[in-house]
Amino acid sequence: MSAERNHMELDALIRLLDEPDQMIYGKIREKILLYGTEAIPRLEHAWDNSFEGIIQDRILEIIHRIQMENLFVELGRWRMLESHDLLRGYFLISRYQYPDLREKDIRDQIDQIRKDIWLELNSNLTALEKVQVINHILFDIHQFSGNKTNFEAPSNFFLNEVLQTRKGNTLSLGILYILLARSLDMPVFGVDLPQYFILAYADLEYEGALEMVRDDEVLFYINPFNRGAVFTRREIELFIRQMKITEQKSFFIPCDHLTIIRRAMEQLIHAFEKSGNPQKAEELRKLNQALD
Repeated sequence: MSAERNHMELDALIRLLDEPDQMIYGKIREKILLYGTEAIPRLEHAWDNSFEGIIQDRILEIIHRIQMENLFVELGRWRMLESHDLLRGYFLISRYQYPDLREKDIRDQIDQIRKDIWLELNSNLTALEKVQVINHILFDIHQFSGNKTNFEAPSNFFLNEVLQTRKGNTLSLGILYILLARSLDMPVFGVDLPQYFILAYADLEYEGALEMVRDDEVLFYINPFNRGAVFTRREIELFIRQMKITEQKSFFIPCDHLTIIRRAMEQLIHAFEKSGNPQKAEELRKLNQALD
């Protein structure tokens, strides 16, 4: 079937969106959904030119459904084929709230910060000195900080909002820190510590199999929420005792990107629940199944 004929049939279906019979409308809706993302520009055009509330509502619902189904597929593809790309995974989460978000725009903003850090680095610096450079550029020059007044707000989880407001939570700031460090070949990785996402600077030249990393290969830990403060294993052990939880090996060693993105999804679900938006929380639960 030619593209022109496809468009003609799609436009004909869109003109029927004022159908009062719910059963007939349901069939029209399902046919439009089959067009996938191809239908979105024509649906948006129809919305702009319609003045009937029911048609506009139906168009918005169909567009949202298409975007959700496409995002589910993209997340599944990322899990299967692209989980090496942490930025791509986190971008997809941000696109739940901002479906028109462009990945290139996000990458360009992060690359500008990376260049600022790169200019201050040299091969003679120690691991600790390199981290001090990142901290200076990220927290002093670009003025990123932890959102301590609205810690659990959903906005803290969307990378574009973090880059715009310069505020985030332990996870979003931690992911940004990892992206910058890894783009500069620094062995900085996430650590899946309960209730508090931290980073590890490992004595490694490449990522390799993270499950094989020993905790004695971690040189030190980094708290991105506290302006990149550096600390040792002893502080983690003290935190675990204070929280009264059973110590596990995973609390001290790097985790993979899939673990980080799953954690981001779970915490975002919790954030929407606490903010009184159970519908978004339920949608994210369905999306989260793409990561299983």
